[in-house]
Amino acid sequence: MSYNTRGAEPPPQRRILRTQTAGNLGESMMDSEVVPSSLVEIAPILRVANEVEPTNQRVAYLCRFYAFEKAHRIDPTSSGRGVRQFKTALLQRLERENEITLKGRKNSDAREMQSFYQHYYRKYIQALQNAADKDDRARLTKAYQTASVLFEVLRAVNLTESVDVADEILEAQKNVEEKTELYVPYNILPLDPDSSNQAIMKYAEIEASVTALRNTRGLPWPKGHKKKKDEDILDWLQAMFGFQKDNVSNQREHLILLLANVHIRQFPRPEQQPKLDDRALTEVMKKLFKNYKKWCKYLGRKSSLWLPTIQQEVQQRKLLYMGLYLLIWGEAANLRFMPECLCYIYHHMAFELYGMLAGSVSPTTGENIKPAYGGENEAFLRKVVTPIYKTVAEEARGIREGKSKHSHWRNYDDLNEYFWSVDCFRLGWPMRADADFFCHPTKQLRYEKNDDERPAIRDRWVGKIAFVEIRSFWHIFRSFDRMWSFFILSLQAMIIIAWNGSGQPSSIFEGHTFKKVLSIFITAAILKLAQAVLDIIMSWKARQSMTLHVQLRYILKAVTAAAWVIVLPVTYAYSWDNASGFAQTIKGWFGNGSSSPSLFLLAILIYLSPNILSAVLFLFPFIRRGLERSDYKIVRFIMWWSQPRLYVGRGMQENAVSIFKYTMYWVLLLAAKLAFSYYVEIKPLVGPTKAIMRVHITVYKWHEFFPRAKSNIGVVIALWAPIVLVYFMDTQIWYAIFSTIFGGLYGAFRRLGEIRTLGMLRNRFESFPGAFNDCLIPMENNEKPKKGLKATLSRKFEVPSNKEKEAARFAQLWNKIITNFREEDLISNREKSLLLMPYWADRDLDLIQWPPFLLASKLPIALDMAKDSNGRDHELKKRLATDNYMVSAVCECYASCKNIINYLVKGKREKDVINEIFSNVDHHINEDNLITELNMSALPGLYDKFVQLIEFLKENKKEDKDEVVIVLLDMLEVVTRDIMEDPLPSLLDSSHGASHVTNEGMTPLDQQYQFFGDLRFPVKEDVEAWTEKITRLHLLLTEKETAMDVPSNLEARRRLSFFSNSLFMDMPAAPKVRNMLSFSVLTPYFKEDVLFSIDGLEEPNEDGVSILFYLQKIFPDEWNNFLERVNRRSEEEIKGNAGLEEELRLWASYRGQTLTKTVRGMMYYRQALELQAFLDMAKDEELMKGYKAAESNTEEHLRNERSLLAQCQAVADMKFSFVVSCQQYGIDKRSGHRRAQDILRLMTTYPSLRIAYIDEVEKTSKDKSKKVEEKVYYSALVKAVPKSVDSSDQGQNLDQVIYRIKLPGPAILGEGKPENQNHAIIFTRGESLQTIDMNQDNYMEEAFKMRNLLQEFLKKHGVRNPTILGLREHIFTGSVSSLAWFMSNQETSFVTIGQRLLANPLKVRFHYGHPDVFDRLFHLTRGGVSKASKIINLSEDIFAGFNSTLRGGNVTHHEYIQVGKGRDVGLNQISLFEAKIANGNGEQTMSRDIYRLGHRFDFFRMLSFYFTTVGFYFSTLLTVLTVYIFLYGRLYLALSGLEQGLSTQRAIRDNKPLQVALASQSFVQIGFLMSLPMMMEIGLERGFRKAFTDFVLMQLQLAPVFFTFSLGTKTHYFGRTLLHGGARYRETGRGFVVFHAKFADNYRLYSRSHFVKGIELMILLLVYQIFGHSYRGVLAYIFITISMWFMVGTWLFAPFLFNPSGFEWQKIVDDWTDWNKWMSNRGGIGVPPEKSWESWWEKEQEHLYYSGMRGTIFEILLSLRFFIYQYGLVYQLTISGNNQSFLVYGISWFVIFGVLLVIKIAYFGRNRYSTTRQLVFRLIKGFIFLGFLGALITLIAVPHMTFQDIIVCILAFMPTGWGLLQIAQASRSLVKRAGLWDSVKTLARGYEIIMGLVLFTPVAFLAWFPFVSEFQTRMLFNQAFSRGLQISRILGGQRKDHASSNKE
Repeated sequence: MSYNTRGAEPPPQRRILRTQTAGNLGESMMDSEVVPSSLVEIAPILRVANEVEPTNQRVAYLCRFYAFEKAHRIDPTSSGRGVRQFKTALLQRLERENEITLKGRKNSDAREMQSFYQHYYRKYIQALQNAADKDDRARLTKAYQTASVLFEVLRAVNLTESVDVADEILEAQKNVEEKTELYVPYNILPLDPDSSNQAIMKYAEIEASVTALRNTRGLPWPKGHKKKKDEDILDWLQAMFGFQKDNVSNQREHLILLLANVHIRQFPRPEQQPKLDDRALTEVMKKLFKNYKKWCKYLGRKSSLWLPTIQQEVQQRKLLYMGLYLLIWGEAANLRFMPECLCYIYHHMAFELYGMLAGSVSPTTGENIKPAYGGENEAFLRKVVTPIYKTVAEEARGIREGKSKHSHWRNYDDLNEYFWSVDCFRLGWPMRADADFFCHPTKQLRYEKNDDERPAIRDRWVGKIAFVEIRSFWHIFRSFDRMWSFFILSLQAMIIIAWNGSGQPSSIFEGHTFKKVLSIFITAAILKLAQAVLDIIMSWKARQSMTLHVQLRYILKAVTAAAWVIVLPVTYAYSWDNASGFAQTIKGWFGNGSSSPSLFLLAILIYLSPNILSAVLFLFPFIRRGLERSDYKIVRFIMWWSQPRLYVGRGMQENAVSIFKYTMYWVLLLAAKLAFSYYVEIKPLVGPTKAIMRVHITVYKWHEFFPRAKSNIGVVIALWAPIVLVYFMDTQIWYAIFSTIFGGLYGAFRRLGEIRTLGMLRNRFESFPGAFNDCLIPMENNEKPKKGLKATLSRKFEVPSNKEKEAARFAQLWNKIITNFREEDLISNREKSLLLMPYWADRDLDLIQWPPFLLASKLPIALDMAKDSNGRDHELKKRLATDNYMVSAVCECYASCKNIINYLVKGKREKDVINEIFSNVDHHINEDNLITELNMSALPGLYDKFVQLIEFLKENKKEDKDEVVIVLLDMLEVVTRDIMEDPLPSLLDSSHGASHVTNEGMTPLDQQYQFFGDLRFPVKEDVEAWTEKITRLHLLLTEKETAMDVPSNLEARRRLSFFSNSLFMDMPAAPKVRNMLSFSVLTPYFKEDVLFSIDGLEEPNEDGVSILFYLQKIFPDEWNNFLERVNRRSEEEIKGNAGLEEELRLWASYRGQTLTKTVRGMMYYRQALELQAFLDMAKDEELMKGYKAAESNTEEHLRNERSLLAQCQAVADMKFSFVVSCQQYGIDKRSGHRRAQDILRLMTTYPSLRIAYIDEVEKTSKDKSKKVEEKVYYSALVKAVPKSVDSSDQGQNLDQVIYRIKLPGPAILGEGKPENQNHAIIFTRGESLQTIDMNQDNYMEEAFKMRNLLQEFLKKHGVRNPTILGLREHIFTGSVSSLAWFMSNQETSFVTIGQRLLANPLKVRFHYGHPDVFDRLFHLTRGGVSKASKIINLSEDIFAGFNSTLRGGNVTHHEYIQVGKGRDVGLNQISLFEAKIANGNGEQTMSRDIYRLGHRFDFFRMLSFYFTTVGFYFSTLLTVLTVYIFLYGRLYLALSGLEQGLSTQRAIRDNKPLQVALASQSFVQIGFLMSLPMMMEIGLERGFRKAFTDFVLMQLQLAPVFFTFSLGTKTHYFGRTLLHGGARYRETGRGFVVFHAKFADNYRLYSRSHFVKGIELMILLLVYQIFGHSYRGVLAYIFITISMWFMVGTWLFAPFLFNPSGFEWQKIVDDWTDWNKWMSNRGGIGVPPEKSWESWWEKEQEHLYYSGMRGTIFEILLSLRFFIYQYGLVYQLTISGNNQSFLVYGISWFVIFGVLLVIKIAYFGRNRYSTTRQLVFRLIKGFIFLGFLGALITLIAVPHMTFQDIIVCILAFMPTGWGLLQIAQASRSLVKRAGLWDSVKTLARGYEIIMGLVLFTPVAFLAWFPFVSEFQTRMLFNQAFSRGLQISRILGGQRKDHASSNKE
């Protein structure tokens, strides 16, 4: 096919139209990227076509044609996804282009290509060949790649036209080929030979690391290996073991940077010759192999790390071992979550490595040892990683989207723990394919009918390992059995003490009571037995994988516990002389022998001996630590009984000081809790209980089954049950109280909130530079840091002695912060000028130049005072003595005035006069008589003239020179005539003319001496510094207003005050940037907003409110600052200007929760490091000129790699990298999605940003008969391609792949976020890693403190160095709405006071998905920074903390640094988030991590752990359960008649303990637990008055409603997860909630979690209101039930209350229509829950299908509670005539069956006749109605049924129907078999309609009143927005009227 004959005739018009629809291909800049994944090879050719198109369209056409042909060769049948459309569209474009480009062609295509190739080679390659510059190196790389593609096309064209390629071109191409191999895109280090002169490669440490790696001396290369230049150790490992090329490149850079950074930090003075220090190597190796060595030791194997005896080879061997580990880790994909699996692989491969180097001979083959899996390409991936990966993937498939039980599949932990046993070595090496490890469970899960057909492989499935996750509440007891035993035994002891004797605690010492109290040990033995039995039951499914000694331990534990359950009661019985009750019974069994109390005491002593031993060890933690870590057989045997031997969780004890602190905390807390429980809840209830037990009730209101029950046991249970529940729950309340007190104290000691207002900042600003330099500037070598508590408490910062340099450094950092505020639009231009300090330090002034905001208006005030002083200087001196800033302003203005005039004036005579004036003034100043000697009243005149002068100087125009002379003369006159009394001698002989000349004739003009004739004006040198000085002086002179409110923006104030306060806190000293720890930031990203689009910003919602309008109202000052920055007056002026629209998009995106905001924030780290490196490295001269000067010479500096700026950037590259893991980027790019373009724009804006993504590439099958597309997955890292040298290329943004590492399969096997983190973690660098979520932000001023924070890793906190550093956060979404404010306050208290206490003293802080910094090497060898097993690790982040702690890590929390975080802002978003967290906690409860920590922490640390993780959720559940238990107990008392019978009893009538218990419950319910720490933290940081006003405001904005509603969400999802599962990740969406949620949406979301429960509680309260007797007193009734009514109201109506426009009539009407439509739509396959009630109903009960037998039975038992109503209420009806026969209840069931029959008939009639015989159907409906009416009339007429009876019937029968419905849903399969499912569905629909009406009616009623809607808007949103919303509604949402709404 010839190139030039293509498309000679014009293409038909229709085809052109079709191209326009073909994916818009070829029209956009992204067209080279929008390529089907199977044709990925042609993308570079299309890129080149785009690149050359502006210069030569024909060449571009030829490139595209070649790409088309290549695509056809790759996939001739177009079988790949999207290939056919792509080829068609490309062909159509070629047809169009051929016609156009043929006209402009001068030569044949072959000639055209050749000449273009030569032109390109000359212009781009030869011109850049000697480039040293980093950017030129990158451009050259790109040029070589382009040249390669051009040559490929050229060759194809020449072949077609049979033309030979010119020799010159072949020669050039040979050079290009060589260089293309060398010049590959690099990440941080360009390792090709030509780049050795780049700044980063010049670092001696990097050179040393590279040289050490390139030492391949003595390595046996494989046969036939072609040696290349600069090969290194990693190339050898690749050749021997078959690693991927890109993996090797990635890990090479990783290892070099790691070694260089450790070396540079440890040994800051390298020798001249670059040599890698062995100590640096040893340190990295120690960290990297600590876990591996521990594993070898644990399994009793020798490690494979053998070092040679010859010293010269040691370094090479160490590098080989480290390189091998990193290469294995870098290619392990999902196996990185299994660290001990990697240890196993490494163990064998390192042994092979050793064997090869030692020249060992294989005993089997007799040849030299070779790697088992060979060294061919990708051998490691195919043969080692893939088999294990497939096992993981097969197991993950077993979960069936979370529907399968955890016990049916092995998660990452199970597979990893297989390698915790010596049995793992049975796997062999090479691994046996038939090993039990590789057997899958999927065969078993297909339940075959014939057992014989089941494959034998199933029997060999290893099953769960060491632990089984089972859905059960028993986990809470099993994991924390010591705590529950303690509480149960304490309760028992307290009841015994209260019941017996005087009831005083001292009565425990009375013999009789003491003996009874000793019975708690019997209870303890029973609880121990329960624990042992539970352990066996829960671990049953893991029995196959257990070793014999573990099984034996479980059995022995149960047997001994059972033995004690017999021994203790028997010895107890014999300790009584005259035994009664229980003791007498036992004596009866064993014979009535004589009593022997000592025997029981001996038994107790033996029983307690293990506890006594552990208590002793608790006091000596170092002994316990040693014992747990010991591998001696005898020690292991002793420890075996106390806890099973485990690889993790050994030796976690803290040091004695930490233990003492948290023990004291808990001793005090438990003492308070138990005292309160005893005196307020238990003791007062004992007397009334005894009284009730004595009363005998004979008359009942219903059929009593147990009329002879002793002691009214039912009443006692009903009374005590809520008290007991509150007893177990209220520790959480005490924890809240104590954490508030202790957290507040700790915060105060850490000096939080010392500077919390601008006033405080001003007062302490003088000590600010000192603090600044102390904290943020590295100390010189000779300075010693102050240490100790005294130093912390008395940190006074003096202004340092080396003032000039220190002030210059302070100014650079301070100004960076202020300019950053301006860039973020937090401050206006005026505020910026007032806040800045001079960039260019003026050495002549010799004083500190404070920011003008401190000095504003000081000078004019001082002038006025001086003018009015009339020579009395006392007042003025007094004022100046108290106001240092006024003194500074006066001094600075005087010094500047002196400086400027001296600079301007050049003439000698004038100089003499001026010097005399100034020396005169200086003399008066020194004599301290300035005011008395000089005439101050003339000062204002001088001031006016000086201001005039400064204004001329500011303009700096040549034409103003004469004016300047006049002003100077005026000034001179004022000084000499008015101010100074005495004449100046020097003035007498100098004037305008020559006054003393005797000649009276006229002197020629040129001989006249003009005073001030010779001036240095206009100023030409150092113009910028001059301008800055003049501007500042002008400000000081003219600013009349005080700058007390600068900055006015609240966020700027908050940030400034926090930052300044943090400098007075205790933080490690800053090292120099080159010596700091290196770090990376990793952000996982999926599909969230990258950058808001203009359309998205301006699109109005149904209220006419757009996001942009919303933001303008919420951030009005920032919007005005933005307009000022872009120099526009209104939004309209921005429209149509592409650049400004881009700025507008950014402005809005920085105020949302977008990726752009996060990236900008994290890139501040880099800017901060560059500036700090400048301050570290700059010489005095450069320092005085400032960083701005260095930055402004960018071009000149960047060309010179030795320049200071290049070095600063190089050191920043070494220390910091930022990787965003955009999982879908490849897919988005190929589909041309806007997200990909926005991400690419980010990469172009921030060249050091790296994007990692998972690339899915379709490979067409080799087998042509099959059309199967094989998908191949890669982990890829990309960066932006630097701009080409060609100016025509400015608009083109492209990325380039740096590394592309093949994966064994799809990367996402578990939870999305951790898998996304894991695939990208290999591209991170450094010794630490900060995990940042997509909704976070960072601040420039905080970025300066990062190097201080990283130093914490080098300090011991307790007994170990930290492995995770916690940071505090600021929640930046608080201003969006009242809900967002509640949420942000709640979250703020957790991330500050909460975590402060968790870290110290409680020592149980974990990782909460926040901006924590990980010790990277520690975690990459121990499973990464999160866990990823599906469902169980739903809260993936906290498991990283669990894992770190279990593996000997240490988590700390630091409050001198903060980052920003966004939170959910609407009720539905918040509820989804809380549901996810509650689900996650439910799953945590079942996890092995919780179980292990619960057992391996000491008692007090375990308490801290429980109450701050799952205990919080369980206590929340108990809070709600208390209400249920109380109300059902009351229901039982009221309906049975017991309440009436006992109404005289105090326990029934006025039960104080119960009131206290319910008050405790309501404390929790209304959010008291949240509010206490919240108020304390606000008080600490912003003052207690502010805390109080915030608290009041929150109450007014209905915070208790929000907290009560949250309670329901947490309870529902936590409980449901533990019972039935159903936990899943819930996308909350992070947008702004300015939309109205439909009624149907709210109903779907909250129906089961809130509405059903709310209605149930309402019915309970109503029944109790009608039939209860005890609380007839209004007050008592209110106190007992008000919180319950509040809960009911909140659970039913909060979603409508917090719904924007929730009470607007039009919205209500639309909602009703939508709800009806949703209810009536039929469900079925493919109908989503949002469209039909039926689909939603099926999905809502989905969890019941997979719940298993235990869950189903539990659900049925719970549903039985709904039958109590009918049983109790039918006896209360008038028509039952006080008949207590059981028959009454039996007859009532006929009503139920009758109703069900009617429903069945109606359903049958509707299905059979509604479409065919409408009349028959109507008759059926008529008969039903008449029948119902007839029955009702009969009942009223004959047995005289009353209206109350009708109400009671509804209350009785409705719950029964609901109960039947619940049971039917739980036993769905049986109901379906019975053919009743459709009837159940009809009944359910009826119930849903009734519930909908109950909810909708009050909302609709309130919507009638317009003021309700007004109140709601004011309550929901802040005032600015509420006002704006009203305006926008008035304007009807018309966009054209926006300008007027802005003016409002």
